[in-house]
Amino acid sequence: MSLDTVKHAADTPDTGQPWAELGLKEDEYARIREILGRRPTGAELAMYSVMWSEHCSYKSSKVHLRQFGEKVPENDAMLVGIGENAGVVDVGQGYAVTFKVESHNHPSYIEPYQGAATGIGGIVRDILAMGARPVAVVDPLRFGAADHPDTRRVLPGVVAGIGGYGNCLGLPNIGGEVVFDPCYQGNPLVNAGCIGVMKHEDIHLAQASGLGNKVILYGARTGGDGIGGVSVLASETFDETGPAKRPAVQVGDPFQEKLLIECTLEIFREKLVAGIQDLGGAGLSCATSELASAGSGGMRVDLDTVPLRDATLSPEEILMSESQERMCAIVEPEKVGRFLEICEKWDVIATVIGEVTEGERLEIFWHGEQIVDVPPRTVAHEGPVYERPYARPEWQDALQADDAGKLPRPESSAELREQVLKLVASPNQASKAWITDQYDRFVQGNTVLAMPEDAGMVRIDEKTNLGVAMATDGNGRYAKLDPYAGAQLALAESYRNVAASGARPLAISNCLNFGSPEDPDVMWQFAEATRGLADGCFALGTPVTGGNVSLYNQTGDVAIHPTPVVAVLGVIDDVTRRTPIAFAEEGQLLYLLGDTREEFGGSAWSQVVHDHLGGLPPAVDLDREKLLGEILIAASRDGMIDAAHDLSDGGLIQAVVESCLRGGKGARLIVPDGLDAFTFLFSESAGRAVVSVPRSEELRFTDMCGARGLPATRIGVVDGEEVELQGEFSLPLGELSTAHEGTIPALLV
Repeated sequence: MSLDTVKHAADTPDTGQPWAELGLKEDEYARIREILGRRPTGAELAMYSVMWSEHCSYKSSKVHLRQFGEKVPENDAMLVGIGENAGVVDVGQGYAVTFKVESHNHPSYIEPYQGAATGIGGIVRDILAMGARPVAVVDPLRFGAADHPDTRRVLPGVVAGIGGYGNCLGLPNIGGEVVFDPCYQGNPLVNAGCIGVMKHEDIHLAQASGLGNKVILYGARTGGDGIGGVSVLASETFDETGPAKRPAVQVGDPFQEKLLIECTLEIFREKLVAGIQDLGGAGLSCATSELASAGSGGMRVDLDTVPLRDATLSPEEILMSESQERMCAIVEPEKVGRFLEICEKWDVIATVIGEVTEGERLEIFWHGEQIVDVPPRTVAHEGPVYERPYARPEWQDALQADDAGKLPRPESSAELREQVLKLVASPNQASKAWITDQYDRFVQGNTVLAMPEDAGMVRIDEKTNLGVAMATDGNGRYAKLDPYAGAQLALAESYRNVAASGARPLAISNCLNFGSPEDPDVMWQFAEATRGLADGCFALGTPVTGGNVSLYNQTGDVAIHPTPVVAVLGVIDDVTRRTPIAFAEEGQLLYLLGDTREEFGGSAWSQVVHDHLGGLPPAVDLDREKLLGEILIAASRDGMIDAAHDLSDGGLIQAVVESCLRGGKGARLIVPDGLDAFTFLFSESAGRAVVSVPRSEELRFTDMCGARGLPATRIGVVDGEEVELQGEFSLPLGELSTAHEGTIPALLV
């Protein structure tokens, strides 16, 4: 078969092309022909198909994502916002922190180990490309029913992939979640986040400027793994027999990535790059088109110079390959020699594959023949924009009317005790130590909080103890009941978790996981969740630095629950003032902060005891969340509290049990006036936390809460070796520990 050159394409306008097989719609293919004034070559078609995919172009979500920039003003901390590889915020003392969350959902269902491992690898390179040293990772995960055979297939592989890759990189895994729900059966959510640290002057952007500057591809050789991988997989629904398309999942090599990280950081230190981009989704198609699009000129690439693992790869396959551990740098000619020397020192393959040119075209050649001649912005930034139709689902009213508050409640103290045990042993509320113990949480020696704490926290300056904290949260059950409120509840919980650790929330990233955008019901969920998140960020003053949209998360025509995952990053001036969740000192007083109401819609109790989903989620009061956060941060900083735990899934009793087991101390609780025991224990009202207060600090703490108008109710004391609810029941810590810690190993080992 002869090479499909630009000249050949112009001379053969009627040649049939596999645009549909590559995921393009008929009108999209027609638009490409209109842009080029001819049919595309095979290489051009490959580039447009991956770059115009849902995963890369956000063509169904762009119109809604604009709210994050329009509604939410950037605060003083924002240094780099939406549009780059990752957002960057100022955390003081000359330090900048970059962070982001992304998805690797579909690849992880097909090949759990490599899908999850390369998800970690990809997000780490995003952070590296900003100029930062990666310092920690997090992993929000969602799987099908805990006792389903396919969960046993997928979950161990995903966990091993995350742990194997992250541990080999020497990056502590400090946070995340594991949630089980039948809606994720056949479509798990494997989201991955990373935090990186740099000085302000070290920030790098993805752009190719400077006539004559060289384009250098460095890192691993390009192979046949992951051809069209996530860029195609993430734009496809799964049917009952598997994905509609099965391109190879990318294969990761963490040791190569570790070399790439150290090599890149040395290159940064010597200021050898004018622009840089990692190769992730869409591979070279993305890196070349985005660098050229964001720069001030054009670009010429000689594709036959790309180092290959498989010499049989066609130009189209090289452009679509998502082989891992690769970066693309723009380097001034006089610095190329030193750049290559450093790469050789680290045993990293580096090749000059092109240069920045005059004009505004991206031109790619194969053995001297031109196979690509495109305006790069049309590939990278001017893809389709869809105003997808959406409407409130017909079933939404009936779902909300099915009030969880009408479910049968325990009728005796014995039944109340039994339901507490059932709750703490349920897969979602049980200890995840079997999973998190497979991750190295303390490598590098700077981790100060990690799972199962409310937020992960790392020290970034050993002299001053400056640190950052991150939490990720998202409750798909709440979002199914009300996507607008559900997104705000995810934001509020993540914000609350960071504040409970003692850190001040600064900014957010997000990973928006939804079903098919071609379904008006799903698109309504997405529109509402995005609107809710934008409004919530405005109210809390937490700008969105970037994120990820993952659509087509469904099996057949059954979509997952709408699952907006929100990552909040916070800063703490002195990590030695952090607040853990453990009740560790007998005699300390327990205070419940916030208001408790009869709110059980989407609750853990309704799921565990009644297998029910219906009603309305807890009400959101973002002014209260902000006030609660301020109180928790001030109390932590000034030594007024020794422990704090936010109240969310499972309500007060879940938080108390976790804090007691974490500290090895019991608690005696009393039901406050105006509440019944059931509501006190199981309500999931938002804007609440439980804290342990040294007796010497009680007056100072309650005076502060009273002066600020935050309800603070004394509910008990840290004491003994059991959790006792006065007048109702007692549960020895040993019995609680057995129930809490035995569930996950029994299901998965």
